[in-house]
Amino acid sequence: MRVAAAQAASVWLNPAATTNKVVGLIEQASGQAVDLLAFPEAFLSGYPFWVMLGGGGRFGDPEHARAYAAYLEAAVELDGPEVRQVAGAARDLHVFVYLGVSERGRGSGRGTVYCTLVAIDPEQGLVGAHRKLNPTHTERLVWGRGDGHGLRTHRVGPLRVGGLNCWENWMPLARHALYADGEELHVAAWPGSAAQTRDIARFVALEGRVYVVLASGLISADTVPKDFPFYQLTKDKPEGFYNGGSCIVAPDGSWVLEPMVGGEGLIVAEIDPARIASARYSLDPTGHYARPDVFGVTVDRRRQQALAFTD
Repeated sequence: MRVAAAQAASVWLNPAATTNKVVGLIEQASGQAVDLLAFPEAFLSGYPFWVMLGGGGRFGDPEHARAYAAYLEAAVELDGPEVRQVAGAARDLHVFVYLGVSERGRGSGRGTVYCTLVAIDPEQGLVGAHRKLNPTHTERLVWGRGDGHGLRTHRVGPLRVGGLNCWENWMPLARHALYADGEELHVAAWPGSAAQTRDIARFVALEGRVYVVLASGLISADTVPKDFPFYQLTKDKPEGFYNGGSCIVAPDGSWVLEPMVGGEGLIVAEIDPARIASARYSLDPTGHYARPDVFGVTVDRRRQQALAFTD
């Protein structure tokens, strides 16, 4: 089985152009016989960098309101043309795709953006949409809270695959839910910053005895429109922010491919599913090393809505 992570920069807040870039990367992956391709967090249509770099923290800030409005308008709907185009490419090129999107809510939630990781099967199309359970720190100025609906694994070739966004990879029960759903390969989607990806990638691999494909993005002043309210923050961002760090880890915690810092491209590896069974002889966290008689865990996988109309 061949897997890959796309380390790239969005065409920021340009959903049509970013979708074309996604399709181009799927074409590259298909040319290298890749079975599964993972993209960074919120790749389509871009990560809200400004809230993490000190912008928009003041209540009622008009510049943040303008930035949020632009971000909302660039968000994509799950049944919109962008996701359909990506699903068509996945189908035609026979690649299973995990893609981070900034998802615009529908109906009563149309004014909200969710950080969503979608799973696209080449034959079945969109099979999963996991909304980030808890936006991290100042991300809460931009993203709504998700729910458990997307805490599911999907069959990709010989393996069951699940995924999480950025710091929710540190949430023990979110990982536990995926392990218990049979996860054997874990996709971790990040906006960038290699310093943060090295430890978590190996930790998840060792804890779950799973392969980890971590896709981490790139953001620079060259990728952000100059008329965006907080453009200057990308010019002044500290060293190490949004510089990639994509990597692939084996179930015993060893590197298949170490974190790549800077530069766009695909990191591709052939993995051996048999290594999962070998790693689980000493630890299977939701199997022979679980204690359901002591610990009880319930996961609500219903999609949460503000209301339900009865006519």
